[in-house]
Amino acid sequence: MGEFIDAVAIAVKAGIGFQAVFLALLAIGINMQFGYAGLLNFGQIAFALLGAYGIAISVSQWGLDFWVGVLIGLVAAVVLALLLGLPTLRLRADYLAIATIAAAEGLRLLFRSVSATPVTNGSRGISGFNRQFVELAPWDTGRRYSLLGTFWSGADLWVAAVGWTLVALASLLVWGLVRSPWGRVVKSIREDEDAVRALGKNVYVYKMQALVLGGIFGALGGMIYAVGTGSTTPDQYQNANTFLAYAALILGGAARVLGPVVGAMLMYFIIQFADSGLRSLIENGVIPAGLLSTTDVAQIRFVIIGLGLILLLVFRPQGIFGDRREVMLDAR
Repeated sequence: MGEFIDAVAIAVKAGIGFQAVFLALLAIGINMQFGYAGLLNFGQIAFALLGAYGIAISVSQWGLDFWVGVLIGLVAAVVLALLLGLPTLRLRADYLAIATIAAAEGLRLLFRSVSATPVTNGSRGISGFNRQFVELAPWDTGRRYSLLGTFWSGADLWVAAVGWTLVALASLLVWGLVRSPWGRVVKSIREDEDAVRALGKNVYVYKMQALVLGGIFGALGGMIYAVGTGSTTPDQYQNANTFLAYAALILGGAARVLGPVVGAMLMYFIIQFADSGLRSLIENGVIPAGLLSTTDVAQIRFVIIGLGLILLLVFRPQGIFGDRREVMLDAR
């Protein structure tokens, strides 16, 4: 019983840690693009990469102030959104999907390439750029604090507190936007963009605005992850993270303000609980070591999660809070 409680406590910590914040901000951005505007962005992690490296390169390589690095990361995300949207948003939805997934992988390979090593430090990455941010904490970051049955370092607690504040502000912004005239136009574009165009609205501009806004949320997620880990490498920002964010969005419910937030928290809770639970069962002999070893748990937990998502899509494709109509995308 004690081991079960410990596993739950560890899973709760994962569900409210800065990694969950990272996933939540990625999913909020995708929700703005896919859930409300109907844009298939399969390269959300590229915006996170630019946000993280905007800070890392500015502080460690160029000697600039931390907040200048934040601004550079956000501007880089806006520029990427414009570069991706300009040639694709007048076309069918699948062209944007192809362009974004290719751009995300291309940027990752570029940042880890030999030619980019003088700036990005290649596959070794950059570290030691979060000191100014950590020093802003109102408590002692060198201490360990007890919270919900687990121990947190002061720095991790500070990053999580700032991260969830950003999530709350982002959710509030989305809530206001989708209830405004702008939001009603964007949701109408998702349903039938030809009808919106016939009413005299510039569909292209509205799509671009949704893409840029979602990219900014993704960049903020990358920044939180970077300052939380204190380092950044290109391989931390693989396309698998984008699809994990989509899974969190589907779990919580698309086109719902709190859908991506709750989905991200549950996703990390389930991942960590599956990991801790399987390891506990193996160590106690409930699962024979010959059948499953502790080294296999990292892969098996995602198989279990994948099966759960398949069942979710079969029996409740709209997610926990969603509406089935919100996931019926007409990709034209």
